[in-house]
Amino acid sequence: MSETAQPAACPAHLPHPSHGFELPRLTSMLWHALPRFAEGVVAPVAVFYAAFVLLGLNGALVAAVSWVYGGIVWRKVRGQGVPGLLILAALGVTVRAGLAAVTHSPVVYFLQPTLGTLMVSMTFLASVPLNRPLARKVATDMVPMPEAFLRHERVHRFFLRISLLWSLVFAINAAISLWILFNESIGTYLWVRTGLVAALGAVAVAVSVLGFRRCLRHVNAEPAG
Repeated sequence: MSETAQPAACPAHLPHPSHGFELPRLTSMLWHALPRFAEGVVAPVAVFYAAFVLLGLNGALVAAVSWVYGGIVWRKVRGQGVPGLLILAALGVTVRAGLAAVTHSPVVYFLQPTLGTLMVSMTFLASVPLNRPLARKVATDMVPMPEAFLRHERVHRFFLRISLLWSLVFAINAAISLWILFNESIGTYLWVRTGLVAALGAVAVAVSVLGFRRCLRHVNAEPAG
């Protein structure tokens, strides 16, 4: 856990209700995120597994790389901008596919992103003692917020706690992924891991959004200082 209008100006310290901002409706954020989730998570798994069953490992690797680059070409044809992260993802999947093809091991293909997930978990965790919660950066990238609101002590504490929550979520994600990857078949890894991670992420998103709404109500209810 996505888009909102630019927020109005706020007082220097505490956001008065008339100068606060409204979090987008949860349903609108979900509808905004659903196509991206399908394109970035569900479809690649389906493409890889279908090609793996029908064509073997090398065919699955070609299909996975083609899916990512096909998305880039599709955006170009439609005149849409190509996000930098998508280009990085394309480069990453190309390297992973090349290594998996050389080693003839699908485990190599999936190991890198799993280790990357573990690094993300450690980054969220490290941001807490540094008093620079990564959850705040992620949230403000998705929903612009007034600086005065972000400086509020209650808001800062909320983002510290949510950073700890997401650190735990990503750590569990990595642990589940590694266990399934080394103990079960690739098919089991793809579908069971995807389902568990999606469920875990959905719970974490719900907790984050509901907690933020509660924090927002408290802060906006306070008088301007």
